[in-house]
Amino acid sequence: MSRALVTGGSGIIGGAIARALAAEGHHVYIHAHGQIEKAQALAAEIGTAEAVSFDLTDAAQTQTALTKILEQGPIQILINNAGIHDDAVLPGMRPEQWSRVIDVSLNGFFNVTQPLLMPMIRTRWGRIINISSVAAVMGNRGQANYAAAKAGLHGATRSLSLELASRGITVNTVAPGIIASPSTETIFPKETIKQLVPMQRAGQPQEVADLVAFLASVRAGYISGQLISINGGMA
Repeated sequence: MSRALVTGGSGIIGGAIARALAAEGHHVYIHAHGQIEKAQALAAEIGTAEAVSFDLTDAAQTQTALTKILEQGPIQILINNAGIHDDAVLPGMRPEQWSRVIDVSLNGFFNVTQPLLMPMIRTRWGRIINISSVAAVMGNRGQANYAAAKAGLHGATRSLSLELASRGITVNTVAPGIIASPSTETIFPKETIKQLVPMQRAGQPQEVADLVAFLASVRAGYISGQLISINGGMA
C-alpha cells in the first residue's frame, strides 16, 4: 500500500482528493493546520487515513511532523494542495497580504516537498502533484499574490520533473477553474459562470480529484512536467 500526503486536506478539493486516493487503495495522511477537526472527521470517514497537523510555513515544525510520518515509511504520493486567499488589488495590497499568500502556497511547497524527496527517490517510484489555479494561468483582478504564488508552482514543477525523471518519479501541476463550493456560489452567480465558462457550469471537486488520482496512478507514468488545466474550456 502506497502512502500519500495531501496538504490542505480539510478543504473541499483536498478532501475530495483524499477520498479518491483512499479509494485507489492508498493510505492517506490528511494535513490541516487551522481546521484539524475537519481533517480528523474525514480520516475517520475514510478509514485508511489519518489526520496530521502542522504549519507548513514553519520549516522546523514541518520537518518535525514529516520526520514522524517518515518513521512509518516513505511518502510516495504527495499532493501539494494547501493555499490561501487574501485578495486586494495590488495598489492597495498590504505587504503582509503578499507575504502570507506566497508563504503558504510557495514556501509551503518547499518545506513539505524537500524533506520527502530522498526517501521517495530511494523507492524509485513516486508522484508529486501540485494544485494550482486558473488564476495563475489567466490572472485575476485582486489576486496578484495568489496568482504569483500558484504560478511559481508551475516553474518548480517543470524543474523538479527534470531532476526526478530518471528516478521513476513524475511531477505535474493541476490548475482547477471555478469549482463548486459554498464560497464559489457566493462569488460566482450562475449567470456569471455561464459567461466565464464555455461549459456553463462550475466543476465538481470529484472531477478534480479523479484527475489527480489518475496522475497519481501507475497508468500516468509517462506524464511529467505538465500543467493540466481542468476548467470547463476557459481559455
